[in-house]
Amino acid sequence: MRRKSLQRLQHIFLLILGIAVLGIALIGGRIAGFGLPSLDGTPAQGFVPGIFNKQVALISGHAGSDSGAVCEDEAGQVTLKEADVNARVADLAARRLRRAGADVLILDEYDTRLAGLKVDVLVSLHADSCVQASGYKAANHIASPIALEEARLLGCVDQHYGTVTGLPRHPNTVTHDMTQYHAFNRIDPATPAIILEMGFLGADRPLLEDRPQIVAQGVADSVICFLAGE
Repeated sequence: MRRKSLQRLQHIFLLILGIAVLGIALIGGRIAGFGLPSLDGTPAQGFVPGIFNKQVALISGHAGSDSGAVCEDEAGQVTLKEADVNARVADLAARRLRRAGADVLILDEYDTRLAGLKVDVLVSLHADSCVQASGYKAANHIASPIALEEARLLGCVDQHYGTVTGLPRHPNTVTHDMTQYHAFNRIDPATPAIILEMGFLGADRPLLEDRPQIVAQGVADSVICFLAGE
């Protein structure tokens, strides 16, 4: 009787040990980026040594200020606000970047913390007007003292954001509001910074509203590319 009890305890111990080992393996795999993809097919974000403890600032466009661009139905009722799209993508991108090892700060449009802000990279996230056009565009300060460094950041956006989202570049609609974006003049001049129009609320609405995880992956991959020196 005693022997059977000991055998039963051994079996229970081995079962618990096996579950613990499996759990540790799953956690390790998740950290390394081998976790299961999400339901929309975006891959799990793994730890990236090259960006560990790097400081990233994401401006959630129009947050704390106004709605930004909007889409309206035939009755004039607002059906989509740019600020909501920006906030969702900023949150999801921040989560991916934190899992990769970065220290991420999400800021409002006119956040007081922008004054003299010095971080490793700043990206302001916006979406374009509700028209039947498609594509993304990005810009840095027209008179940036670190234009070459920001050109590399823009290159990472072209390399990763367009590939992940499937959106084409839409460079012909870059405006003075982008190249002279207010935040560029408020942050530390040594902070690499760009403004990214992630797509149009009109033709790109299915992506921006229904698949923000894809958009966030494109943003995060672009930032990782820049910080890791790809």
